[in-house]
Amino acid sequence: MSAENLLDRSEESAAEPDSPAAADDPLCGALALADAHAALSGAFVAGGDWAIRLRSPERLKVNCVVRGNPVIVREDSGEQVVLTPGDVIVSDGGLPYIMCSDPSVPPQPSSPLPIDPTTGFRRIGSGEEVMCVAGHVDLSRDRGGLLRGALPDLIHVRSTSPEAATLRRLIEQLLDEMTGHRPGAAAAMDHIAQLVFLHVLRISLVTENLPAGWLRGLADDRIAPALRLMHADPARPWRLEDLAQAAALSRTAFAVRFRETVGVPPLAYLLTWRMSLAARELRHGDVPVALLAREVGYGSESAFSNAFKRAMGTSPRNYRHALTNSRG
Repeated sequence: MSAENLLDRSEESAAEPDSPAAADDPLCGALALADAHAALSGAFVAGGDWAIRLRSPERLKVNCVVRGNPVIVREDSGEQVVLTPGDVIVSDGGLPYIMCSDPSVPPQPSSPLPIDPTTGFRRIGSGEEVMCVAGHVDLSRDRGGLLRGALPDLIHVRSTSPEAATLRRLIEQLLDEMTGHRPGAAAAMDHIAQLVFLHVLRISLVTENLPAGWLRGLADDRIAPALRLMHADPARPWRLEDLAQAAALSRTAFAVRFRETVGVPPLAYLLTWRMSLAARELRHGDVPVALLAREVGYGSESAFSNAFKRAMGTSPRNYRHALTNSRG
């Protein structure tokens, strides 16, 4: 059973990459399995002396600078980045980042902030020297850290980069929808926010110093073909020889390069991918566990259940039962 069949059974929204092409595209597939959803939080203006903490567990924070030169500070290391209009940053909401006018200003929590009833923009400090469009990416369902673990702590897309023009157009669209008060604006803003995040990920493949993980693997022209094979047909009993051949490397050279790039051995990655597929199906589908076991490459329900419990800390049936109860 291919990944396409598993993804096609999902009843998630059309914004998620559950199309046939997703089976051959690890980026689409991973976004679907992580249930990553980008949403617009709104815009804010800031002036004077101000500082706001960006920390928000289980979320990635996205900020698009429209005007001004705010500073991003990582609290634990003191690292500072001065932003310019057109810059976009994606920061791990679980880490201590601050956006401010000056690093010496004590930060306030990111919410609640007062809203200007005329513009709908939130306000920080006094004045309007800085304007940002802010959003987030919900990773609360990314139980295995599939997406978060593959991303750097901070992605900074500079306004001077060639790819920034597309992001600027998307940001302009967001502002237009936000201020235009047209029918369907909320849905349009959510879809545009999703495109902003996807474009940032694409840019990170070629511009960021990525940590070891599947995203870095996609940026490696030798490792990417092997990843695509595993994502497209996870139930197949892949051998190291098969994957090495796709990478045009010897078994030893492929195994070393894969581990250095992705962070785990090839067959360990395949196991993680299978468990991620299974977990998403258990969250959203009602396929019997015995059938699901075969679809992710296991000859028996017991073998699958044991593997799933080692990876997820609970059995497939208990995993599904707990989620059903949590939804009421």
